[in-house]
Amino acid sequence: MAGIYIHIPFCKSRCIYCDFFSTTSLPLRERYVAALCREIELRSGGLSAEERRIETIYLGGGTPSQLSIEQLQQIFDAVFECFQIGEGAEITMEANPDDVNATYLQGMKQLPVNRLSFGIQTFDDERLKFIRRRHTAQEAFDTVRRCQAAGFGNISVDLMFGFPQETLEEWESDIETALSLKVQHVSAYSLMYEEGTALTRMLEAGDIEEIDEELSLQMYVRLVERMKKAGFEHYEISNFALPERRSRHNSSYWHGIPYYGFGAGAHSYDGNSRSWNANDLLIYIKGVETGRLATEGETLNTEQKYDECVMVGLRTCEGVDLQHIESAFGKQFLSYLLENAQPHLESGKLCIERNWMHLTEQGIHTSNDIISDLMRV
Repeated sequence: MAGIYIHIPFCKSRCIYCDFFSTTSLPLRERYVAALCREIELRSGGLSAEERRIETIYLGGGTPSQLSIEQLQQIFDAVFECFQIGEGAEITMEANPDDVNATYLQGMKQLPVNRLSFGIQTFDDERLKFIRRRHTAQEAFDTVRRCQAAGFGNISVDLMFGFPQETLEEWESDIETALSLKVQHVSAYSLMYEEGTALTRMLEAGDIEEIDEELSLQMYVRLVERMKKAGFEHYEISNFALPERRSRHNSSYWHGIPYYGFGAGAHSYDGNSRSWNANDLLIYIKGVETGRLATEGETLNTEQKYDECVMVGLRTCEGVDLQHIESAFGKQFLSYLLENAQPHLESGKLCIERNWMHLTEQGIHTSNDIISDLMRV
Protein backbone atom coordinates (compact mmCIF):
# COMPACT_ATOMS: atom_id res chain seq x y z
CA MET A 1 0.00 0.00 0.00
CA ALA A 2 1.11 3.55 -0.72
CA GLY A 3 1.40 6.52 1.61
CA ILE A 4 0.33 10.14 1.38
CA TYR A 5 2.44 13.15 2.34
CA ILE A 6 0.66 16.52 2.64
CA HIS A 7 2.80 19.63 2.83
CA ILE A 8 1.55 22.55 4.91
CA PRO A 9 4.10 25.30 4.21
CA PHE A 10 2.87 27.96 6.64
CA CYS A 11 4.99 29.13 9.55
CA LYS A 12 4.39 32.01 11.93
CA SER A 13 8.14 32.67 11.80
CA ARG A 14 11.10 30.91 10.17
CA CYS A 15 13.74 29.03 12.14
CA ILE A 16 17.28 30.06 11.28
CA TYR A 17 18.37 26.54 10.24
CA CYS A 18 15.40 25.57 8.05
CA ASP A 19 15.80 25.01 4.31
CA PHE A 20 12.41 23.32 3.74
CA PHE A 21 9.88 25.15 1.60
CA SER A 22 7.88 27.35 3.95
CA THR A 23 6.21 30.73 3.99
CA THR A 24 4.89 33.26 6.48
CA SER A 25 2.10 34.33 4.06
CA LEU A 26 -0.59 33.29 6.53
CA PRO A 27 -3.47 35.15 4.79
CA LEU A 28 -3.21 32.60 1.94
CA ARG A 29 -4.08 29.63 4.14
CA GLU A 30 -7.73 29.36 3.15
CA ARG A 31 -6.97 29.58 -0.55
CA TYR A 32 -4.14 27.09 -0.18
CA VAL A 33 -6.33 24.53 1.58
CA ALA A 34 -8.93 24.81 -1.20
CA ALA A 35 -6.19 24.26 -3.82
CA LEU A 36 -4.76 21.35 -1.85
CA CYS A 37 -8.14 19.60 -1.71
CA ARG A 38 -8.63 20.23 -5.42
CA GLU A 39 -5.20 18.73 -6.21
CA ILE A 40 -6.10 15.60 -4.24
CA GLU A 41 -9.31 15.30 -6.25
CA LEU A 42 -7.63 15.90 -9.61
CA ARG A 43 -4.74 13.50 -9.13
CA SER A 44 -6.78 10.68 -7.62
CA GLY A 45 -9.23 10.68 -10.53
CA GLY A 46 -7.22 8.39 -12.80
CA LEU A 47 -6.03 5.93 -10.15
CA SER A 48 -7.08 2.30 -9.92
CA ALA A 49 -8.71 0.86 -6.81
CA GLU A 50 -5.37 -0.67 -5.80
CA GLU A 51 -3.52 2.61 -6.28
CA ARG A 52 -6.03 4.34 -4.01
CA ARG A 53 -5.28 2.05 -1.07
CA ILE A 54 -3.37 4.02 1.57
CA GLU A 55 -1.57 2.77 4.66
CA THR A 56 -0.01 5.98 6.04
CA ILE A 57 -0.75 9.72 5.94
CA TYR A 58 1.72 12.37 7.08
CA LEU A 59 1.01 16.10 7.47
CA GLY A 60 4.35 17.91 7.52
CA GLY A 61 5.65 21.39 6.97
CA GLY A 62 6.11 24.14 7.59
CA THR A 63 3.74 23.97 10.50
CA PRO A 64 0.49 22.01 10.04
CA SER A 65 -0.76 23.31 13.39
CA GLN A 66 -0.88 26.80 11.83
CA LEU A 67 -4.07 25.63 10.10
CA SER A 68 -7.39 25.77 11.92
CA ILE A 69 -9.11 22.56 12.96
CA GLU A 70 -11.76 23.28 10.32
CA GLN A 71 -9.12 23.59 7.60
CA LEU A 72 -7.45 20.36 8.70
CA GLN A 73 -10.79 18.59 8.66
CA GLN A 74 -11.40 19.88 5.15
CA ILE A 75 -8.14 18.26 4.03
CA PHE A 76 -8.91 14.95 5.70
CA ASP A 77 -12.39 14.93 4.17
CA ALA A 78 -10.83 15.26 0.71
CA VAL A 79 -8.33 12.46 1.38
CA PHE A 80 -10.90 10.04 2.77
CA GLU A 81 -13.28 10.78 -0.09
CA CYS A 82 -10.67 10.18 -2.80
CA PHE A 83 -8.64 7.33 -1.29
CA GLN A 84 -9.29 4.08 0.53
CA ILE A 85 -7.60 4.46 3.91
CA GLY A 86 -6.61 1.13 5.41
CA GLU A 87 -7.93 0.06 8.78
CA GLY A 88 -5.30 0.89 11.36
CA ALA A 89 -3.57 3.39 9.05
CA GLU A 90 -0.91 5.53 10.71
CA ILE A 91 -1.93 9.21 10.45
CA THR A 92 0.75 11.62 11.66
CA MET A 93 0.55 15.37 12.14
CA GLU A 94 3.48 17.64 12.93
CA ALA A 95 2.73 20.42 15.39
CA ASN A 96 4.43 23.24 17.24
CA PRO A 97 4.08 23.03 21.02
CA ASP A 98 2.84 26.63 21.40
CA ASP A 99 0.01 26.06 18.90
CA VAL A 100 -1.56 23.18 20.81
CA ASN A 101 -3.49 24.88 23.60
CA ALA A 102 -6.43 23.20 25.33
CA THR A 103 -8.96 24.42 22.76
CA TYR A 104 -6.86 23.36 19.78
CA LEU A 105 -6.19 19.97 21.37
CA GLN A 106 -9.90 19.41 21.84
CA GLY A 107 -10.35 19.99 18.11
CA MET A 108 -7.45 17.69 17.23
CA LYS A 109 -9.23 14.88 19.04
CA GLN A 110 -11.99 15.10 16.41
CA LEU A 111 -9.51 14.55 13.57
CA PRO A 112 -8.38 11.08 12.41
CA VAL A 113 -4.82 11.84 13.60
CA ASN A 114 -3.37 9.03 15.75
CA ARG A 115 0.28 10.07 15.86
CA LEU A 116 1.80 13.44 16.76
CA SER A 117 5.27 14.76 16.00
CA PHE A 118 6.58 17.79 17.90
CA GLY A 119 9.58 19.80 16.74
CA ILE A 120 10.98 20.56 20.18
CA GLN A 121 14.70 20.64 19.16
CA THR A 122 16.00 21.54 22.62
CA PHE A 123 14.82 22.16 26.17
CA ASP A 124 17.20 25.09 26.60
CA ASP A 125 15.29 28.38 26.40
CA GLU A 126 18.28 30.41 25.23
CA ARG A 127 18.93 28.03 22.35
CA LEU A 128 15.25 28.04 21.45
CA LYS A 129 15.45 31.82 21.14
CA PHE A 130 18.68 31.55 19.15
CA ILE A 131 17.11 29.29 16.51
CA ARG A 132 13.88 31.37 16.63
CA ARG A 133 11.56 28.69 17.86
CA ARG A 134 8.34 30.16 19.25
CA HIS A 135 7.85 27.86 22.23
CA THR A 136 9.65 27.65 25.56
CA ALA A 137 10.99 24.49 27.14
CA GLN A 138 8.16 24.49 29.66
CA GLU A 139 5.55 24.89 26.91
CA ALA A 140 7.03 21.91 25.08
CA PHE A 141 6.97 19.79 28.22
CA ASP A 142 3.43 20.83 29.15
CA THR A 143 2.07 20.31 25.62
CA VAL A 144 3.33 16.75 25.38
CA ARG A 145 1.86 15.96 28.80
CA ARG A 146 -1.45 17.57 27.79
CA CYS A 147 -1.64 15.48 24.61
CA GLN A 148 -0.88 12.31 26.53
CA ALA A 149 -3.63 13.11 29.04
CA ALA A 150 -6.00 13.64 26.10
CA GLY A 151 -5.34 10.11 24.88
CA PHE A 152 -2.60 10.47 22.27
CA GLY A 153 -0.43 7.44 22.89
CA ASN A 154 1.94 7.65 19.93
CA ILE A 155 4.07 10.78 20.15
CA SER A 156 7.41 11.62 18.56
CA VAL A 157 9.72 14.50 19.43
CA ASP A 158 12.51 16.00 17.36
CA LEU A 159 15.78 16.92 19.06
CA MET A 160 18.82 18.70 17.71
CA PHE A 161 22.42 18.65 18.89
CA GLY A 162 25.64 20.40 17.93
CA PHE A 163 24.61 23.97 18.67
CA PRO A 164 27.42 26.55 18.84
CA GLN A 165 29.04 26.36 22.29
CA GLU A 166 26.87 23.43 23.38
CA THR A 167 28.51 21.04 25.84
CA LEU A 168 28.14 17.29 26.09
CA GLU A 169 26.50 17.72 29.49
CA GLU A 170 23.89 20.09 28.07
CA TRP A 171 23.06 17.63 25.31
CA GLU A 172 22.74 14.82 27.85
CA SER A 173 20.25 16.98 29.75
CA ASP A 174 18.10 17.35 26.62
CA ILE A 175 18.11 13.58 26.13
CA GLU A 176 17.11 12.93 29.72
CA THR A 177 14.29 15.49 29.58
CA ALA A 178 12.94 13.91 26.40
CA LEU A 179 13.04 10.45 27.99
CA SER A 180 11.25 11.74 31.08
CA LEU A 181 8.29 12.61 28.85
CA LYS A 182 7.72 8.90 28.13
CA VAL A 183 7.25 9.47 24.39
CA GLN A 184 7.29 6.56 21.94
CA HIS A 185 9.67 7.94 19.32
CA VAL A 186 12.63 10.34 19.12
CA SER A 187 14.26 11.78 16.01
CA ALA A 188 17.62 13.44 16.68
CA TYR A 189 19.69 15.40 14.19
CA SER A 190 22.97 17.27 14.21
CA LEU A 191 22.55 20.98 13.52
CA MET A 192 23.17 21.43 9.79
CA TYR A 193 24.41 24.56 8.05
CA GLU A 194 22.34 24.52 4.86
CA GLU A 195 23.05 26.91 2.01
CA GLY A 196 20.86 30.01 2.01
CA THR A 197 19.73 29.79 5.62
CA ALA A 198 20.11 32.52 8.23
CA LEU A 199 22.23 30.13 10.30
CA THR A 200 24.75 29.69 7.49
CA ARG A 201 24.93 33.44 6.93
CA MET A 202 25.78 33.86 10.61
CA LEU A 203 28.53 31.25 10.25
CA GLU A 204 29.96 32.90 7.15
CA ALA A 205 29.92 36.29 8.87
CA GLY A 206 31.93 34.89 11.77
CA ASP A 207 29.16 35.50 14.30
CA ILE A 208 29.11 31.85 15.37
CA GLU A 209 31.38 28.83 15.14
CA GLU A 210 30.60 25.18 14.49
CA ILE A 211 31.33 22.83 17.34
CA ASP A 212 34.29 20.51 17.13
CA GLU A 213 33.70 17.42 14.96
CA GLU A 214 34.94 15.12 17.70
CA LEU A 215 32.47 16.64 20.19
CA SER A 216 29.64 16.19 17.71
CA LEU A 217 30.58 12.52 17.36
CA GLN A 218 30.64 12.13 21.16
CA MET A 219 27.15 13.63 21.31
CA TYR A 220 25.87 11.13 18.77
CA VAL A 221 27.51 8.19 20.53
CA ARG A 222 26.02 9.29 23.86
CA LEU A 223 22.60 9.62 22.22
CA VAL A 224 22.72 6.07 20.85
CA GLU A 225 23.93 4.63 24.15
CA ARG A 226 21.27 6.38 26.22
CA MET A 227 18.37 5.64 23.88
CA LYS A 228 19.25 1.94 23.70
CA LYS A 229 19.56 1.79 27.49
CA ALA A 230 16.06 3.28 27.73
CA GLY A 231 14.67 0.49 25.55
CA PHE A 232 14.52 2.33 22.23
CA GLU A 233 15.36 0.59 18.98
CA HIS A 234 17.90 2.45 16.84
CA TYR A 235 16.11 1.60 13.61
CA GLU A 236 17.46 4.39 11.39
CA ILE A 237 20.54 6.58 11.70
CA SER A 238 18.62 9.49 13.24
CA ASN A 239 15.54 7.69 14.57
CA PHE A 240 14.73 5.75 17.72
CA ALA A 241 11.49 3.99 18.61
CA LEU A 242 10.04 1.88 21.36
CA PRO A 243 9.00 -1.64 20.20
CA GLU A 244 6.27 -1.52 17.53
CA ARG A 245 6.47 2.29 17.41
CA ARG A 246 8.62 2.94 14.35
CA SER A 247 7.36 5.67 12.04
CA ARG A 248 5.60 3.55 9.45
CA HIS A 249 5.35 6.48 7.05
CA ASN A 250 9.03 7.39 7.13
CA SER A 251 9.96 3.71 7.00
CA SER A 252 8.11 3.49 3.69
CA TYR A 253 10.53 6.08 2.26
CA TRP A 254 13.50 4.01 3.39
CA HIS A 255 12.07 0.82 1.87
CA GLY A 256 11.10 2.22 -1.51
CA ILE A 257 7.31 2.10 -1.03
CA PRO A 258 5.41 4.47 -3.37
CA TYR A 259 3.85 7.63 -1.97
CA TYR A 260 1.80 10.59 -3.16
CA GLY A 261 2.89 14.10 -2.24
CA PHE A 262 0.25 16.84 -2.19
CA GLY A 263 0.84 20.55 -1.72
CA ALA A 264 3.43 23.11 -2.77
CA GLY A 265 6.91 21.61 -2.95
CA ALA A 266 5.70 18.07 -2.20
CA HIS A 267 7.37 15.09 -3.91
CA SER A 268 5.77 11.86 -5.15
CA TYR A 269 7.33 8.50 -6.05
CA ASP A 270 5.77 5.55 -7.88
CA GLY A 271 8.70 3.15 -7.89
CA ASN A 272 9.97 4.22 -11.30
CA SER A 273 9.66 7.99 -11.43
CA ARG A 274 9.67 10.96 -9.12
CA SER A 275 7.64 14.15 -9.49
CA TRP A 276 7.37 17.33 -7.49
CA ASN A 277 5.09 20.33 -7.23
CA ALA A 278 6.28 23.91 -7.63
CA ASN A 279 7.75 25.24 -4.40
CA ASP A 280 6.17 28.63 -4.97
CA LEU A 281 2.89 29.20 -3.16
CA LEU A 282 1.11 31.34 -5.77
CA ILE A 283 2.37 29.32 -8.74
CA TYR A 284 1.10 26.16 -7.04
CA ILE A 285 -2.29 27.66 -6.13
CA LYS A 286 -2.91 29.21 -9.55
CA GLY A 287 -1.89 26.01 -11.31
CA VAL A 288 -4.41 23.96 -9.34
CA GLU A 289 -7.12 26.59 -9.75
CA THR A 290 -6.74 26.46 -13.53
CA GLY A 291 -6.52 22.68 -13.62
CA ARG A 292 -2.90 22.74 -14.86
CA LEU A 293 -0.74 21.43 -12.05
CA ALA A 294 2.68 23.07 -11.85
CA THR A 295 4.78 19.92 -11.59
CA GLU A 296 8.09 18.56 -12.78
CA GLY A 297 9.41 15.02 -12.80
CA GLU A 298 12.02 12.51 -13.82
CA THR A 299 12.13 8.83 -14.68
CA LEU A 300 14.81 7.01 -12.74
CA ASN A 301 17.27 4.85 -14.63
CA THR A 302 18.69 1.60 -13.28
CA GLU A 303 21.76 3.27 -11.76
CA GLN A 304 19.64 5.84 -9.95
CA LYS A 305 17.31 3.18 -8.57
CA TYR A 306 20.28 1.16 -7.37
CA ASP A 307 21.83 4.21 -5.72
CA GLU A 308 18.59 5.04 -3.92
CA CYS A 309 18.19 1.46 -2.74
CA VAL A 310 21.71 1.45 -1.28
CA MET A 311 21.52 4.97 0.16
CA VAL A 312 18.23 4.61 2.01
CA GLY A 313 18.76 0.96 2.89
CA LEU A 314 22.04 1.54 4.67
CA ARG A 315 20.41 4.22 6.81
CA THR A 316 18.26 1.53 8.43
CA CYS A 317 19.21 -1.09 10.97
CA GLU A 318 18.25 -3.89 8.56
CA GLY A 319 20.47 -2.54 5.79
CA VAL A 320 20.43 -3.68 2.16
CA ASP A 321 18.92 -6.98 1.04
CA LEU A 322 21.59 -8.52 -1.21
CA GLN A 323 19.10 -10.91 -2.76
CA HIS A 324 16.93 -7.94 -3.74
CA ILE A 325 19.94 -6.17 -5.28
CA GLU A 326 20.59 -9.18 -7.50
CA SER A 327 16.96 -9.78 -8.48
CA ALA A 328 16.14 -6.11 -9.09
CA PHE A 329 19.37 -4.95 -10.73
CA GLY A 330 21.32 -8.05 -11.77
CA LYS A 331 24.53 -9.82 -10.81
CA GLN A 332 26.68 -6.99 -12.18
CA PHE A 333 25.29 -4.56 -9.60
CA LEU A 334 25.61 -7.09 -6.79
CA SER A 335 29.25 -7.70 -7.74
CA TYR A 336 29.87 -3.95 -7.81
CA LEU A 337 28.33 -3.56 -4.36
CA LEU A 338 30.30 -6.39 -2.80
CA GLU A 339 33.58 -5.32 -4.41
CA ASN A 340 33.28 -1.74 -3.19
CA ALA A 341 32.05 -2.84 0.22
CA GLN A 342 35.03 -5.15 0.80
CA PRO A 343 37.35 -2.57 2.44
CA HIS A 344 34.57 -1.55 4.81
CA LEU A 345 33.71 -5.16 5.58
CA GLU A 346 37.36 -5.83 6.41
CA SER A 347 37.55 -2.74 8.63
CA GLY A 348 34.42 -3.77 10.54
CA LYS A 349 32.32 -0.80 9.43
CA LEU A 350 30.00 -3.00 7.37
CA CYS A 351 28.86 -6.55 8.02
CA ILE A 352 26.68 -9.13 6.27
CA GLU A 353 24.17 -11.16 8.24
CA ARG A 354 21.59 -13.51 6.70
CA ASN A 355 22.26 -11.98 3.26
CA TRP A 356 21.67 -8.42 4.47
CA MET A 357 24.47 -5.85 4.47
CA HIS A 358 24.30 -3.18 7.15
CA LEU A 359 26.43 -0.61 8.91
CA THR A 360 27.97 -1.51 12.24
CA GLU A 361 27.97 0.97 15.12
CA GLN A 362 31.49 1.96 14.06
CA GLY A 363 30.36 2.37 10.45
CA ILE A 364 27.46 4.66 11.31
CA HIS A 365 29.96 7.35 12.29
CA THR A 366 31.28 7.52 8.71
CA SER A 367 28.08 6.45 6.97
CA ASN A 368 28.11 9.19 4.33
CA ASP A 369 31.55 8.19 3.07
CA ILE A 370 30.68 4.49 3.04
CA ILE A 371 27.40 5.00 1.21
CA SER A 372 29.15 7.21 -1.34
CA ASP A 373 31.69 4.46 -2.02
CA LEU A 374 28.92 1.97 -2.83
CA MET A 375 26.90 4.16 -5.18
CA ARG A 376 27.25 4.15 -8.96
CA VAL A 377 26.54 7.81 -9.84
